[in-house]
Amino acid sequence: MTAGYDALQAPPGARDKGGVEVLRVGVVEGGLHVTLRRAFSDPRAWGILLADVARQVARVYAQEGSGAEQQVTERIRDAFAAEINAPANSGTIGPIS
Repeated sequence: MTAGYDALQAPPGARDKGGVEVLRVGVVEGGLHVTLRRAFSDPRAWGILLADVARQVARVYAQEGSGAEQQVTERIRDAFAAEINAPANSGTIGPIS
């Protein structure tokens, strides 16, 4: 029996104009599974990408009433700094819902 995978749709702009997928992340049994394309000549572009994703995540949490956007952004920043400096769990995260 094959388990299902709940994939997201392509972003509207990509559907309308085309583009290149650079990152896909799935959570399987609490572990992160990542596929990526190098995509950028300067690795600093990944920092910009990750910061933009963090802001969008914070915006979603704020819109759903789970905290102010700035507070959520700070929590993400703190977790990122701790994890990038000393990986605690090698890509394993808690359960998602």
